[in-house]
Amino acid sequence: MSSSTSTTEAARNDTRFFGHPLPLMQLFSLELWERFSYYGMNGILALYLYFEVTDGGLGMAQPTAIGIVGAYGGSVFLATVLGAWLADRLFGAEKILFSSAIIIMAGHICLALIPGYGGVAAGLILVALGSGGLKANASALVGELYTEKDPRRDAGFTLFYMGVNIGATLGPLITGLLQDRIGFHFGFGAAAVGMALGLIIYTTGRKNLPSESRGPVNPLPTSRLYLFVLAIVAAVVIIVVLWMTGIVNPDNLDWWIAGISAGAAACYFIVMWKSPKTNTDERSRVLAFIPFFITCVVFWSLYQQIFGTITAYSDTQMNREIFGWVMPISWVQLIPAVFVIIFAMVFATMWMKLGTRQISTPVKAGLSLILIGIAFFLFIPFSNAGEHATPLLWVAFILLLFVFAELLISPIGLSFSSKVAPKVFQSQMIAVFYLASGVGTALSGVLGGYYSADNQTPYWSSVGTASIVLGLLALTLTKPMLKALRGIR
Repeated sequence: MSSSTSTTEAARNDTRFFGHPLPLMQLFSLELWERFSYYGMNGILALYLYFEVTDGGLGMAQPTAIGIVGAYGGSVFLATVLGAWLADRLFGAEKILFSSAIIIMAGHICLALIPGYGGVAAGLILVALGSGGLKANASALVGELYTEKDPRRDAGFTLFYMGVNIGATLGPLITGLLQDRIGFHFGFGAAAVGMALGLIIYTTGRKNLPSESRGPVNPLPTSRLYLFVLAIVAAVVIIVVLWMTGIVNPDNLDWWIAGISAGAAACYFIVMWKSPKTNTDERSRVLAFIPFFITCVVFWSLYQQIFGTITAYSDTQMNREIFGWVMPISWVQLIPAVFVIIFAMVFATMWMKLGTRQISTPVKAGLSLILIGIAFFLFIPFSNAGEHATPLLWVAFILLLFVFAELLISPIGLSFSSKVAPKVFQSQMIAVFYLASGVGTALSGVLGGYYSADNQTPYWSSVGTASIVLGLLALTLTKPMLKALRGIR
C-alpha cells in the first residue's frame, strides 16, 4: 500500500471527532472562523461606508453603500467558480483552501489598518477572492473524508453546516459590539483575528487530510498553461481600464457583478446542454433547472437585503432599546442565523416524516417567494411611524418568515442541483446554483438603492408584490417542470 493510500485510509477510518475523522474538526473550525470573519465584516460594512466621517465612517451616499455591499457579496459567489477551477485544474483543493484562508485574513487586516477607500478596496478584493476559493473547496474536502457509502457522511456534513451557522451568529455579535463601543476598525480587526484562529487550528491537521486533496483532479496540460496566464492578465487589464475610464464605478458595480455572474451561468447552461456527454434525459433536466435558477436569483435578491437595506432600517427605524440598553445596529443580522439553527432540523425532520408525500422542489421554491414577499409587506404598518418606532419583536417576526422561506429553497436547492446535474457536470451544476446566489446578492444592492427611510411604503409594497407575483408564476410552471425533470422531484 502506498503512503498516499494509507493516509487516505487513515483519515477515513478515524473516529476521534465525535465518531468522525479528526480532520473534520479542523475543517469545521476553519469554516466557523471564516464565516465569523465574513459575516462579522459584512455586518458593519454598509454602516462603515455610509456613516459620516465624524462617526468613523466614509460618508458615502447610502444607496451607493448598499450597492457596494451587494456587489461584494455577489463577487464572492463569482469567485467560487475561479476557486473551484484552480483546485481542479492546477493546484488541488487543499492548497487553494489554505492559501485562500491566508488571503481572507490579509483582506481583513487591510480593512482594520488602512484608513479610507484604499483599505476598503484592497480589503474587499482580497476577502472576496479568498472567500470564493475557500467556499469552493471546503465542502469538497469534507466529502473526501468519507467513502460514498459511509453512513457517517450526512452526519458529518451536518456538523460542518453547524460550524457555518455558529460562525454566522458569533461574527456580527462580536464585531457589531466592538464597532458600536470602540470603532469600525476594531470590528474589522476582530474578523482578522477570527480568521487567524481558524488558520492556526486548521494548520495543526493539514497532514491528516486525504491525499487526493493535495493535487488537481483534472490537471491542465503544461502546454496550455500560458492560456490561463494570458486570460488572467487580460482580465486584470480590462478591469483596470473599465475602472479608470469610469465605465465601471461604485454606483453601477452591483449591476456589473450581477451581469457577469448571469453570463457565467448562461455559459454553463449552454455547455451542459450542448455537450455530447449529456444524454436526452439530462438535457431535459438542464432546461428544467433554468426556471428554478431564476427563482433562486429573485429569492436571494430579497433575502440578502438583510446586509444592506434592513441594516440601514435597523439604524434609523427599528427600536433597538432593550430594558434601557441599546442593541448595536448590526445585531439585526444575528436574528436570522439564530432562527436557522433552531428551525433547520425542524424542517429536515418534517421532510423526513413526509417522505414521498412532501411537496416537490418547484413548489417549495414558488412558496419561498410568496412567503418572503408577505414578509416585505409586514414592514408597511410601521413605515410612517417615525424613527426608531418599529418594535424589535416585529422585525424578528418578519425575519422569521425570511428564514422559513430560506429553508424552503436554499438547502433544498443544493440537493436539487446535485440530483438534476448530468453525470459529467456535477460540480458545474452546483457552481451554477451558487451563481444564482451571486446574481441575487448583487441585485440586492441594486434594489437597495431605491430604498428611502423618508418614503418606505412604495418600496416595501412594490418589492413584496413583485415577489408574490413571481412566486405564483413559479407555481404555475410546476407541472411542465416536473414533466421535463423526468421523474425527479
